[in-house]
Amino acid sequence: MKLQFWSVGKPHEAYIKAGVEDFTGRTGKYFNAEWIIVAPPKNAAALNETELKKQEAKLVLQQLSKDDYLVLLDERGKQLSSPELANFIQQRANESIKRIVFLIGGAFGVNDTIMQRANYTWSLSKLVFPHMLVRLILAEQVYRACTILKNEKYHHS
Repeated sequence: MKLQFWSVGKPHEAYIKAGVEDFTGRTGKYFNAEWIIVAPPKNAAALNETELKKQEAKLVLQQLSKDDYLVLLDERGKQLSSPELANFIQQRANESIKRIVFLIGGAFGVNDTIMQRANYTWSLSKLVFPHMLVRLILAEQVYRACTILKNEKYHHS
């Protein structure tokens, strides 16, 4: 199974890049894992919030396969403990899902078409975090879930 982390926005900022690359590399021992940065539309600054979300949704949907299992990160989603996330990933593997896409939407969230397409909506917290920090938390939590699945020492519960 392949794990892809998609984020709408600009490339990783320096203060986040090393951590994201480290945890993504570690996750690669368990699953093929990579980041896809979905660049915002060229005319993003000229668009209102609604139109921007529509354009971002088009860009995301063009890259998704119909068989992809889309996990949308959204503050209104279901919260999971680290062991629950591990179980969630294992269940997708058991279902022979070929690719899980974890999606971090744009600055204003996502268009309803993405919400409807999502197979699962996950909230990291009731708190709101900067997008760059969400990238790091996502990468670390997926790595943690992998170590839980292999009963390794990283996670202490």
